[in-house]
Amino acid sequence: MKILLIVLGCVVLLIAAVVAIGFALPKHHVATRSAAYRASPEQMFALIEGSQNWRPDVLHSETYFDRAAGKMLSETSRNGQTMLYEISAVDPPRSLTRRIASKNLPFAGSWTYALEPSPGGVIVRITEDAEIYNPVFRFVTRFILGETRSIDAYLHALGKATGQDVQVGP
Repeated sequence: MKILLIVLGCVVLLIAAVVAIGFALPKHHVATRSAAYRASPEQMFALIEGSQNWRPDVLHSETYFDRAAGKMLSETSRNGQTMLYEISAVDPPRSLTRRIASKNLPFAGSWTYALEPSPGGVIVRITEDAEIYNPVFRFVTRFILGETRSIDAYLHALGKATGQDVQVGP
């Protein structure tokens, strides 16, 4: 019984520490990652701007126009979660900004895609400007998953969609 109470006390302390550290972390963060591709800016921009069905984590994706919000993107992931994004800025084939339009999530923010011509192709740079409201989710994102995990996965998927193995960096 004494060992059970000690184990239970340790679990409670661990949970309290995760919550306390999560509260101490800033809600807002900015993360940027990039990769080089052997493709034209126009080819890469078309993939980024259009349907995201080429991504392995996306079951279904479609773009549509909403009178109030403008151009929107709806994505349904393989686990069944649907996210809505507003296309808030577009400058083909140089840049695009997508902002999360779904409500009641533990996070919010945007991704800005910048495409820079380079010798032999294009460099795609993604900047995430986000807020994570839930302190436990902040802790997990910062120390377990990593703040750039989603960006890295997107850049790798973009490489696979164009038949390339890419190196992702800052």
